[in-house]
Amino acid sequence: MRLIRHLIRFTYLEALCCIFPVAIFAALALSRYLPSEPIARYDILLLWCLFVQVALLVTRYETKEEFKLILIFHVIGLGLELFKVHVGSWSYPEDAVSKVFGVPLYAGFMYASVASYICQAFRRLDLRFTSFPRPTLALVVGSLIYLNFFTHHWMLDLRWFLMGLVIVVFFKSWVYFRLEDTVYRLPLVLSFLLIAWFIWLAENIVTFFKGWVYPHQQEGWELVDFGKLSSWFLLVIITVLIVVVEKYRSGDSAVEVKS
Repeated sequence: MRLIRHLIRFTYLEALCCIFPVAIFAALALSRYLPSEPIARYDILLLWCLFVQVALLVTRYETKEEFKLILIFHVIGLGLELFKVHVGSWSYPEDAVSKVFGVPLYAGFMYASVASYICQAFRRLDLRFTSFPRPTLALVVGSLIYLNFFTHHWMLDLRWFLMGLVIVVFFKSWVYFRLEDTVYRLPLVLSFLLIAWFIWLAENIVTFFKGWVYPHQQEGWELVDFGKLSSWFLLVIITVLIVVVEKYRSGDSAVEVKS
């Protein structure tokens, strides 16, 4: 019975952690059926994302410190979107006032929502990290991952090398979470993969409702390539690293770094 109770509790807490991404993905789906006049769909989505962000701050769902971290992912996400749309990796086919170089400004909120989830999970699940690599090494790995999203268009794609590097660097790292009086743990690399898997599932839903479109989906919706799962795996790592390293630098005892 305790296991069932903990499963229900875990599902409830995960749902609370996902309020920001669910609000965005639900809007992406529902807005597909709105008229394009007088306000374009992407403009409505931007207004909705701004409203949700303000509401989360006003209700104290997010703290000011968490909001500062989330802003970092707006910049990271928009930078990646501008580049990827420019090289044709995917596109936003609809017109809007809030599009800059082919990218609607609501796109940054999708990356920010992933950061919001990590921040919420840190607090609501009482996350603890052990044997975490030193911050300098962690940020170097994260920087190499982010750089590869750009350079693989002209140079060798190092994603598989980087995934191997992640396994080596984080092999002994564990993440702990608390449910009532019981503490559970997972290998940190496995938690990266599980988060990436659920984002990939969400991405299939969003592309079905044309939140964005990959080249192979131009003539009609198809399943997102499984190769994108590796991309989300690496992107999740960047998100977690920045949040955890910032927590460590602020003196949070929840992060135990390898000696």
